[in-house]
Amino acid sequence: MRYIRRMPSTADDWSTRHSVLTNARRAAALVNALTGEHPDPGEVAEVLYAYGESGTIDLTPRDLAEMRTAAARLREVFAATDADGAATALNRLLREHTGPLRLTSHGGDSPWHPHIDHDDEAPWGAWLLASSCLALTVLVWDRQRPPGRICASPSCPDVFINQGSGPDRRYCSRRCATRERVAAHRRQQTEAAPR
Repeated sequence: MRYIRRMPSTADDWSTRHSVLTNARRAAALVNALTGEHPDPGEVAEVLYAYGESGTIDLTPRDLAEMRTAAARLREVFAATDADGAATALNRLLREHTGPLRLTSHGGDSPWHPHIDHDDEAPWGAWLLASSCLALTVLVWDRQRPPGRICASPSCPDVFINQGSGPDRRYCSRRCATRERVAAHRRQQTEAAPR
């Protein structure tokens, strides 16, 4: 099984840092970092830096609460089992939480690129939801299947982007896949043992 790692930030390659796939992976990483009652603002900021954000990131409790709400809504897209389900979830999010498609260069600080948040100064939660919806929408459009999944391991809540031409992955990492394979093997041996 092939697992695609998160692409490291490349400061001099804007198109790589802001590709659809990178934005989708950032969405999954942020959903994972924001899972739980009290996400660590430092961990969330680390994810943002790893995916190309620059400058000082000072996340307030309100920012984290709004981002957690956005992450919970995005989790619905990752829970979809087929393209129809992913498209339905994305269409609802796009209709209820985003603005019209527009191009921005952030006042000339970056190359022109699409945004669907309401403005360049949108709060972190609105930005997370809009930018993630845009990337995940393009992946559904391009591949005609859900853009990702929730890990099949009962002990892991993580989401991941499912890419590649082979069969769909079931687990977020090799560690989860191995843990579940070992557990299944142990169950089989216990069941096969003479009593």
